[in-house]
Amino acid sequence: MGGFFGTVSTEHCATDLFYGTDYQSHLGTKRGGMATYCKDKGFYRAIHNLENTYFRTRFEPELHKFIGQSGIGVISDTDAQPMLFNCHLGRFALVTVAKINNIEEIADQLLAQNMHLSEFSSGKINPTELVGLLILKGKTFVEGIENVYNTVKGSCSMLLLTEDGIIAARDAWGRTPIVIGKKDDAMAATSENTAFPNLGFETTYYVGPGEIVRLHHDHMEQLRKPNKKMQICSFLWIYYGFPTSSYEGKNVEDVRFTTGKVMGEEDDTEVDTVGGIPDSGIGMAVGYSEGHNTTYRRGISKYTPTWPRSFMPSNQSIRNLVAKMKLIPNKDMLEGKRCLFCDDSIVRGTQLRENTKVLKELGAKEVHMRIACPPLIYACPFVNFSASKSELELISRRIIKDLETHSLTKTRLADAQTATDADIPAERIKAYATTDSPEYNAMVEEMARRLNVDTLKFSKIETIVKAIGLEKCQICTHCFDGSSFHSLEEKNEISEE
Repeated sequence: MGGFFGTVSTEHCATDLFYGTDYQSHLGTKRGGMATYCKDKGFYRAIHNLENTYFRTRFEPELHKFIGQSGIGVISDTDAQPMLFNCHLGRFALVTVAKINNIEEIADQLLAQNMHLSEFSSGKINPTELVGLLILKGKTFVEGIENVYNTVKGSCSMLLLTEDGIIAARDAWGRTPIVIGKKDDAMAATSENTAFPNLGFETTYYVGPGEIVRLHHDHMEQLRKPNKKMQICSFLWIYYGFPTSSYEGKNVEDVRFTTGKVMGEEDDTEVDTVGGIPDSGIGMAVGYSEGHNTTYRRGISKYTPTWPRSFMPSNQSIRNLVAKMKLIPNKDMLEGKRCLFCDDSIVRGTQLRENTKVLKELGAKEVHMRIACPPLIYACPFVNFSASKSELELISRRIIKDLETHSLTKTRLADAQTATDADIPAERIKAYATTDSPEYNAMVEEMARRLNVDTLKFSKIETIVKAIGLEKCQICTHCFDGSSFHSLEEKNEISEE
């Protein structure tokens, strides 16, 4: 995914920028970059590869080079940024959190208009540069950003460091957040307001979907009103978000706790201890423990000093190894006990299957799993949720394919043997996404069998929506139920408020 941070101050901003950007590190691991602007010396930018190290390690030695009262930073899983531009709008630096599904189509259009695009060594296009070129087509920054909104299929939030403050523009449907903070001598915009407390900022505003604002050191001006409709990603609260962050005024840890508490109250499974799979499963486990009136125990602890995030290596087998090595089970908390664990989600199932095997080898009498969200049935077309190249990488879709194949009649046996995921009708997949339907129950039962857990249960969409506290139409739950408030082509009208 990715996260960004930008600040405008009366003093040199390098320290706030450095630590504010570092607080986005849980959102990305591949590239980090910062840019500052000084009226006397202009722009300074640096970009580093973070795949084998951490943001602070790469940027701290050159922090003295970032001179100026305003700056932006980003940590990204997609591309090298910030990008620098000099055009009829003036000079500016750009960072994005984006997923552009029609990037090749846009690139062809730009090339046909005699514009040029750089390419990575892999031959792929830099999406942030492409967004910048779309902005350049506007007569103003607002017109250019609206061009991005009207052209990109997927999502795109951005920060622009200009010669006159920072422009923050949230994705047209609000799929990813931007939060504004203020202190006596500065203002800031960030993906995660976890960055604010230790830097002295107080959260003052949540940028609306499609809204564009400009930050100065002492005030914020609205350049474009927010759109009427919103579809913020529900997975921000379930997995992406740091526990102390809030989106739309709702704290991440509070949502996880509430979701777990509701599951605990509804569940009649008898267990001896409840624990969370670090890190995102812990808040849910604490809530489940209270709702189920069962002792919370840390049966698994995370070793963080030397092990990076499990999805960081490009090779899946290495990711699996890292995932295993960083989670250390505690035999004394497990042996002879009926253990229940909470986790944020099940994607491929590889890591959970390995964890279950180890837990039982260490003496756990039973292992029960409770998942914070419904089964992941559909790939996300709106944010960079995972590196999955096919929906069949989802364990749920592999099981659906197998169950549907086995249900074919003998007269269609030849078809069954060559069936692909694409051959399954959409209405059949929808049946598996419907909570407590026969298909749903069969899928969950088979998943529990393959993962070797004694019982497996998922949260309901209704529980998540209620915990978040927004209307269902304001929250994207596409990866669970295939729903979307709008088509990729539908336009979002500006709010009259």
